[in-house]
Amino acid sequence: MSGNRIVAIIIVALIHIGLGYALITGLALDVAKSVVERVTTIDVEEPPPPEPEDEPPPPPEDIPETAPPPPVAPPPPINIATTPPPIRTQTTIPPPAPPAVRIPPPAPPAPPAPPPVNKSREATPKGLSGWAARIQRNYPRRAERDGIEGNVTVRVTVGPDGRVSACSVSASSGNADLDAAACDGMSRYARYDPALDQNGNPIPDSDVRTISYRLN
Repeated sequence: MSGNRIVAIIIVALIHIGLGYALITGLALDVAKSVVERVTTIDVEEPPPPEPEDEPPPPPEDIPETAPPPPVAPPPPINIATTPPPIRTQTTIPPPAPPAVRIPPPAPPAPPAPPPVNKSREATPKGLSGWAARIQRNYPRRAERDGIEGNVTVRVTVGPDGRVSACSVSASSGNADLDAAACDGMSRYARYDPALDQNGNPIPDSDVRTISYRLN
């Protein structure tokens, strides 16, 4: 085939294509117009307008304000004990039994007094003037300061060695210092020749002396 023939065929083909396109587009246009006309001619029914509602009720008239009632205080609470207090019962305690009385056994009888000793010699003062002066010189300081005088009678026990082993006041001077000084002086300074029994053995004995306290 020559080139002109080929060109002629191409041109003819293009013409056919154009005609087909025009035919197709023309038919589509007619269809679209008919659809538009249908759509635009559809009757649209509008809903009826709503009926008017009833008029609202008029506002209430102004009611004059009244003073609020006074507050009422609630009554005070009353506590009512639901459970009664417990009752305490005390057991009666019997009185204690009286204490048992114990009677002490009788005291044993006192031993019999020793038989009197037959003395061949009684206790006699030895150097009486010397030790009596010493006792009187030892005047109690407080009694001397207060100017107190008096006589003290004492009873002394003289041991076998001739010294005073015990002393007691048998007649007081009325002043405790003078009484104490008299017994103290007899125990310290008094000397005796002891008493002797029948066999010549020294034995205890007693003596009574009166000491006079005088201020010079």
